[in-house]
Amino acid sequence: MKKKIVALLALVMMLGVIAGCTSSKPAESDGQAAAVDTKILYEADESMLNTYTVIAVNPEAPFTDADGNAISDVAVNTAGADALVHWLLTQEALDLAGEYGMADYGEHLFYVKEDAPVYDGEVAAATEDTKTIRLSTTTSVKDSGLLDNLLPVFEQEYGYTVEVQSAGTGKAIAAAKYGNADVILVHAKAQEEAFVEEGFARVVDGLDSERNSFIYNYFVLCGPSEDPAGAADCDSVKDAFAAIADGKYPFISRGDGSGTHSKELSLWPEELGITEDAESFADYTDWYTSANAGMGACLVMAEQMHGYILTDKATFLTFVANNGQID
Repeated sequence: MKKKIVALLALVMMLGVIAGCTSSKPAESDGQAAAVDTKILYEADESMLNTYTVIAVNPEAPFTDADGNAISDVAVNTAGADALVHWLLTQEALDLAGEYGMADYGEHLFYVKEDAPVYDGEVAAATEDTKTIRLSTTTSVKDSGLLDNLLPVFEQEYGYTVEVQSAGTGKAIAAAKYGNADVILVHAKAQEEAFVEEGFARVVDGLDSERNSFIYNYFVLCGPSEDPAGAADCDSVKDAFAAIADGKYPFISRGDGSGTHSKELSLWPEELGITEDAESFADYTDWYTSANAGMGACLVMAEQMHGYILTDKATFLTFVANNGQID
């Protein structure tokens, strides 16, 4: 898969040279770095709310392998998972998450939900048996730098090591179903609810629910500074998506079952019939690219192709600050 993505990125870079939108004029009105032409065109629409939820994995869950065969003897670090979930919901962690971005970007990259559960009990310190915690999470909290801001504080204070595996939400949840995670941190409500209903989640002591939604930000529609679709002038984000489709302007889709991908699919006009199924957009491949890649890689593709893209704002601002690169 990595080879396919690398090859696709190489092709994209060549296409970027000959793409119809050839202007490289950077945006000047929003403070973005001159190295990046892609800019935020539409944001703060209520339909673009992006909520993050932490869930502890049930050690008695019906784990399977990738082929659907039941597997047993899965070892889930419940004590470590409890400690991480507890800490993420402490006022200390919530303040760190809510303040993240202000120093570097002058604005919040994440916000704390008003009704977020707050844990004020004791967070257990690590022991030799519980010190390693496997976190399966979405690329947006990794690529945005949020985890690099939070986890070192937790690890230093309580002695844990958090092993982070990041992918789209669909793949992050699948990893947990295969028994490869103790905790998940994701942002796709329907997939989270299915995870709970199928018996893969549990309620952590001191909390009221399997799903603990605690921070949020917004998805943003980004595109080339010249905005040939006129997305920035549309009355709603759904109107902007319709304008992109009507003009057949390049659009980069995550295409990976992530929370971002799920949100994108909900914004296209219903008559287009775009779903996760490749056949649903087979007639649109002259403008619609399904990348099956992470947010950072897709932002690079959108920049090279002068295309449109839906992304979480935190990752986009990090991408701009890094002059169009994501480590």
